[in-house]
Amino acid sequence: MNDVKIINDPVFGFIRIPRGLLYDIVRHPLFQRLNRINQLGLASVVYPGARHTRFQHSLGAFHLMSESILSLQQKGQFIFDSEAEAVQAAILMHDIGHGPFSHVLENTLIHGISHEDISLLMMERINHDLKSQLGMAIAIFKDEYPKRFLHQLISSQLDMDRLDYLRRDSFFTGVTEGNIGSARIIKMLNVVDDRLVVEQKGIYSLENYLTTRRLMYWQVYLHKTAVAYEKVMVNMLHRAKYLAQQDASLFASPALAYFLRNDVDRQWFLSHQEAMQMYAELDDSDIWSAMKAWRHSSDKILSTLATDMLDRNIFKVEVHETPVSEERIMELQQRIAQKMDIPLEDAHYLMSVVTLSKDMYSADEDSIDILYKDGTTRDITQASELLNVDLLSRKVSKHYLCYQRGID
Repeated sequence: MNDVKIINDPVFGFIRIPRGLLYDIVRHPLFQRLNRINQLGLASVVYPGARHTRFQHSLGAFHLMSESILSLQQKGQFIFDSEAEAVQAAILMHDIGHGPFSHVLENTLIHGISHEDISLLMMERINHDLKSQLGMAIAIFKDEYPKRFLHQLISSQLDMDRLDYLRRDSFFTGVTEGNIGSARIIKMLNVVDDRLVVEQKGIYSLENYLTTRRLMYWQVYLHKTAVAYEKVMVNMLHRAKYLAQQDASLFASPALAYFLRNDVDRQWFLSHQEAMQMYAELDDSDIWSAMKAWRHSSDKILSTLATDMLDRNIFKVEVHETPVSEERIMELQQRIAQKMDIPLEDAHYLMSVVTLSKDMYSADEDSIDILYKDGTTRDITQASELLNVDLLSRKVSKHYLCYQRGID
């Protein structure tokens, strides 16, 4: 019997998963659920090819982790087989706590608990099911393992998560400028004083990686049309939650109904055993099936928003360099209420005001250090001739005003 499972990935080619613990994780129902969660949320409204899943991304990150471990071992870094397997297991499960449409629904159906927190809870569940074989993997994920560089491979400014999603999202969106030299970066990785570093020869690949990440955020992840479409969905779910708590007959799958009818925060999640099971059953299909019923709702606001989602009638969006004034917001709410013939206090469901910020490199996080031939290291912002440290670290903010079309 073959001791390796081979998966043909469109980005990296053949991905080899050893039978045993790692394959058991992939086969687990909590991991298989990632097949039903879109990696890029609603970005396919702009890039129709962007329909890849968290499952594909997790396998890609696992592949890059395997390549990184091999590269470091070849450079004389001593990594036990048990440590290699543990860090591979951790990267497989790093996104397992994501809800429907990835980041879109955080703080909508649940609040006060992050997907990272839920990932840890799900890891504990898998660890129980696999007879406590994941202790080291969980310790590495939580940055509680002595070899700190292993955690950096999972979560840092140059981790396998980011290296995969930039390559993968570039591939599926068709944004070719987003393609990065992940293989070269991995070949240039090394460890100094228990910290990941990149050898000097890899500096140009790193410069490309950081500029590419900035491009992908503003051109894909925070594209104004995708942001506006996400706000339609968020407002639709807020309205559904309000109605569900007034009227128990609102259509929803059992898992979705649980989160609509209850105010699920961190304390609730940790103190109600069934919350985890309901969350594990929740995926993108629950939301799509609900909105197909909600478009026929007698509630004008819910039916409007559900129809907007299904028919791609995206909120109109204005991007401002400065915050939107209260006068502009109030004027817009009054026009919406009048045009839609709804109470003024409900007009906020048909608009959204949001400020989004992103920097390309944060000095507050783990730095990316360059290793020189004489053994010294310098931060990428000091080592690079191309990258401007002020521009690199500057947080760019944009203010989005989104509102229902047809109210002009």
